[in-house]
Amino acid sequence: MTTPLLEIDDLSVAFRTRKQDVTVVKNVSMSILPGQTVAVVGESGSGKSTTAAAVNRLLPDNGRITSGRVVFDGRDLVKASARQMTAIRGAGIGLVPQDPMSNLNPLMRIGDQIAEALEVHGVASGKAARERVVELLDMVGIQDARRRARQYPHEFSGGMRQRALIAMGLACRPKLLIADEPTSALDVTVQRRILDQLEQLTAEMGTAVFLITHDLALAAERADVVAVMYHGEIVETGPAAGILGDPGHEYTRRLLGAVPSLSSVRVQEPPRDAPDLVVVDGLRKVFPGRDGDPGFTAVDEVSFTIPRGQTVSIVGESGSGKSTTANLLLGLDEPTAGSIRFDGTDLAGLGRRELFAFRRRVQPVFQNPYASLDPRYTVEKSIIEPLRVHRVGTPAERRKTAAELLEKVSLPASMAGRLPHELSGGQRQRVAIARALALSPELVVLDEAVSALDVLVQAQILELLAELQRELGLSYLFISHDLAVVRMISHRVHVMRGGRVVESGTAGEIFDRPSDGYTQELLAAIPGSR
Repeated sequence: MTTPLLEIDDLSVAFRTRKQDVTVVKNVSMSILPGQTVAVVGESGSGKSTTAAAVNRLLPDNGRITSGRVVFDGRDLVKASARQMTAIRGAGIGLVPQDPMSNLNPLMRIGDQIAEALEVHGVASGKAARERVVELLDMVGIQDARRRARQYPHEFSGGMRQRALIAMGLACRPKLLIADEPTSALDVTVQRRILDQLEQLTAEMGTAVFLITHDLALAAERADVVAVMYHGEIVETGPAAGILGDPGHEYTRRLLGAVPSLSSVRVQEPPRDAPDLVVVDGLRKVFPGRDGDPGFTAVDEVSFTIPRGQTVSIVGESGSGKSTTANLLLGLDEPTAGSIRFDGTDLAGLGRRELFAFRRRVQPVFQNPYASLDPRYTVEKSIIEPLRVHRVGTPAERRKTAAELLEKVSLPASMAGRLPHELSGGQRQRVAIARALALSPELVVLDEAVSALDVLVQAQILELLAELQRELGLSYLFISHDLAVVRMISHRVHVMRGGRVVESGTAGEIFDRPSDGYTQELLAAIPGSR
């Protein structure tokens, strides 16, 4: 038998809270062979990411391994010194973390951060390191890699930042790559390219992949073995085809039953002859360049409307201009040309008082749940904050509203006193959605708002959004790379590429009869479609 590259034996992990120690990983055992891809799937907060952090000895300060062994390449990492772990990370075990923004240094150029990893582990230095950086960025699908290497993280889209982290994780060609939701921020075409590259590494070098994902279709297509986690325990494990084709555990069956597909059809019909709440006309945004750079056109002649009570979606690859369009609509950035009219009023003409009133009527849910919550605020305070700023209700009424919203987004009341670092990524995103709904807005702009959520919670949130739309007549601008979700909830869809809208239509027209080659390419790249 082949000796496992990684063997986790009876691992338990606990977190120290203000009241007591909480065990979040309970007696987990699993192994990964050289060249094997093992996917761990499960809902947000099930212990997936904590298990991976324990392997790499990167638990937060209040976390500790309470029992068990983690044997990597013959060495028990639980007993390894800090210096030994520093040598192992990067060279032996590569890491692609879940959150691209907090794991990149905002003060360093992207290329310098990747080159630093190469130099620390003696892979390359100087000019050779810079050339390798360009190769890595090109490999993960970043166009004009040499120019992009000189840019800073804030000049990259969320998906591009994630690709930079993937390049960093692969830089030293490690024996094991821990990939924690490595493609959750990526469109399906780039996702396929990245995962194809991981498979190529596995074939060439025997690199093993420890894949953490809530995307069951991705796990079924890419993993050799799937382990299902629930409440800190592995409840089912085995070959991917067997686990996901014929699940034995009730929880696995629930997960599979909640997965959206391109055959999903929205039940709710759009209101007939609904007036337009938003009219976007000829929108253009050019970001100026530096050091002789001519600049970058992020949005180019984009026009669309959002009728009252309807969901309009924008899909497209990372860097296509989706999030920039959302920021312009939210009034967080000013267009270079064109106009945005909200309820008949041009945003360009709003004064400070009118803009404050506008922000109450339009609320965002941003892509990154790690950066969108104040780390010093409890969950309750984060939800209450917009109510306080807009002077809505008494303190007691605000607390009651916060409790009701927590229940609506499927978070227990006990979460109210927790801080963001005590929550999983999916739990943080649910808090962000609850906060956005606190002011009962007319329009909610959701920028990849469900991409960090497992399928069970995602289904609950999408049903909540549909229910609120039916009850309150809410309008949504829904930005996503998850085409199955877009198909399920959208009344109208716009496909963006390179800052332009290349195809528009109803959900049925776009997904059943796509006319543009790029739209056809997006649909063909969905995991499980080949």
